[in-house]
Amino acid sequence: MAPLEFSLRLQHGITGGFAPPTPNAIHTITATSPSSLVIASAVRPSGTPSLQNALPKTISVNSTTSGLIDELHSILKTIPVESPPGSEDIYGLDTSIAFGSEDLEWVNGGPQGCGGGSSQVQPTEEEKTKFKRAVEIVNQLVNST
Repeated sequence: MAPLEFSLRLQHGITGGFAPPTPNAIHTITATSPSSLVIASAVRPSGTPSLQNALPKTISVNSTTSGLIDELHSILKTIPVESPPGSEDIYGLDTSIAFGSEDLEWVNGGPQGCGGGSSQVQPTEEEKTKFKRAVEIVNQLVNST
């Protein structure tokens, strides 16, 4: 069962090199009660230099959103992160997820994105598929009304 309180941040655009990455989107989801989620998004429209914030929204947790949160939580408990942190985009999606709850701290991509090193940890194809599903779940939650 997923935690009642958690925070999550998904960032599209984590790969960099000499320069830091330029995010295309940053979504945050915060659950401070078992009945609602606060969702904030910032998206950079194609061809523009910076992120544009959307107004935060609050959605009610129902059986569908609860099931998605449970699935996301169970996926993140089973897949690896790169080592050292921020060394490589091991999932190849140019996307990071940072999830924090009482029982799970999971972050891939490092705080400043991925800088072009090599990770000592590499995911299996099954783990890459699970991470892709985790990204889909977050996007589903962000786009729910």
